[in-house]
Amino acid sequence: MNNVKILNTEILSDNWYTLKKVTYEIMHNGITLTQNREAYDRGNGATILLYNKDAATVVLTRQFRMPTYINGNADGYLIEACAGLLDADNAEDCIRRETEEETGFKVTHVEKIFEAYMSPGSVTEILYFFMAEYTKEMKITAGGGLEEEQENIEVLEFPFSKAMAMIKTGEIKDAKTIMLLQYAALNKLIDG
Repeated sequence: MNNVKILNTEILSDNWYTLKKVTYEIMHNGITLTQNREAYDRGNGATILLYNKDAATVVLTRQFRMPTYINGNADGYLIEACAGLLDADNAEDCIRRETEEETGFKVTHVEKIFEAYMSPGSVTEILYFFMAEYTKEMKITAGGGLEEEQENIEVLEFPFSKAMAMIKTGEIKDAKTIMLLQYAALNKLIDG
C-alpha cells in the first residue's frame, strides 16, 4: 500500500550531485499531511573491507573529506574502507574496480554481506557492503586513486586489532568502515 503522493519536485542544485526539494502528501493515522523534504541524490555506492586472515591485517585508505573538515575534523582526513559510486556498474563490478584503483589490489572473489542506507533522512544513497580476502600477491599497482578524478588516496595496512582499537580512540570515525570492521569481528573472520 503506497500512502505517499508526490506533489512537486524542485531541483535546488545540480552541480556536483542533485539536491531536490520534494513536496508530498502522506497518510498518517487516517490524516493526510503535506510535507516538504530535501533529498540529496549522489547515486548508490559500494564499499569493501580487504582482510588477510593469516596475517590478521586489513587494508584501509586515508583521504581528505571536505564535509568532515567543515564539521570540525581538524585536518579533514578520514581513515576508511575502500568505496566508490556505482556509476553504470553493478555493485560487484564497481567494488572490484574501486579496490584496484584505490588500493592497488586486484581481488577476484568478493562477498556481499549486506546493504544499508547510510543517512536516510537526507541522502538517497544505498551502500552495498562487501568483504574480500587479500594476499600480498594480489597487489598489482600502488593504488591511490585516479589522477583524473583528483583522488589522493593513501593506502594503509593495519593489524586488525589496531583497526578495532582505532574505533575506540576515534581515529576511525567513518560509519561504513566501523560497520565492516565490526562485521569482521562479530563473524570471527580475522583473529586478533
